[in-house]
Amino acid sequence: QVQLVESGGGLVLPGGSRRLSCAASGRTFSTYAVGWFRQAPGKDREFVAVISRSGASTSSADSVKGRFAISRDNAKNTVYLQMNSLKPEDTAVYYCAAHPVYYGRNWSPASVEVWGQGTLVTVSS
Repeated sequence: QVQLVESGGGLVLPGGSRRLSCAASGRTFSTYAVGWFRQAPGKDREFVAVISRSGASTSSADSVKGRFAISRDNAKNTVYLQMNSLKPEDTAVYYCAAHPVYYGRNWSPASVEVWGQGTLVTVSS
């Protein structure tokens, strides 16, 4: 099983950009679909984006489509979330997640096999 460690969170101005990274340990990284969920204060954890094992397929939530992009580098055991045109409503703890099956945009928190510890992104002026 892989272990996931996120980095890249912080304070961002509205309209700004940020790139999150999810570094995985273990030689089985390429056998997992990997994605991101987020949880804002007082709200449920929600799906953000996911990328398939090979990187050939991606899916994202409507709320971030056109603004966020997910990518992966299997040689570096790392998945990235490039976030552009950030809004205050994007403020949340962002969690990296993994599962052997690529669920696409139907991936729910209950189906996640491995979680990272989370990284806080705050969008505020």
